[in-house]
Amino acid sequence: MHKLATLAAVIVLAASANCAHEGSSDSSGANILAPSPLGDTASPVLSAKGGGKPGGGGAAGGSGTLTLVMVNDINANGSANWGDSVTFKVSTTATSEPNVSLTCTQNGVVVYGATTGYYASYPWPWTQTMILSSNDWTGGAAACTAKLYYFSGTNTINLTSISFTAGA
Repeated sequence: MHKLATLAAVIVLAASANCAHEGSSDSSGANILAPSPLGDTASPVLSAKGGGKPGGGGAAGGSGTLTLVMVNDINANGSANWGDSVTFKVSTTATSEPNVSLTCTQNGVVVYGATTGYYASYPWPWTQTMILSSNDWTGGAAACTAKLYYFSGTNTINLTSISFTAGA
């Protein structure tokens, strides 16, 4: 059932958000360079490690790390901006089927949302590259949060999250 729910979320989000995401800057402003999955020499990344329980917070059910990786940095400034492409490096011992959701807001209004799986059998691997724009996000900076989670029966287990600002 959880795969069907994920499929429905992907289809709805792809249709409404053009299946795109982006961003890479943390609250400290620090950037870390790592190889890009598309062969670029280096791309800025953000990383977070943590534990979670159904509904979020606290440690239960394993741990994981989530790292933001720049795929296409349009203005070559080393930070996530509107229109850039990003993906995530995911690692967890909690599940063999981790998922990531990315939500970006402007003035408290959701302007971008996407959900994708980060495992070998995920049927839509191209959704793992997200372009930070949508019909509702036509420019300007946005506050973004990516969450690493998995399904256990009817429960959603949150493992960790990272937040960043996607520049204008």
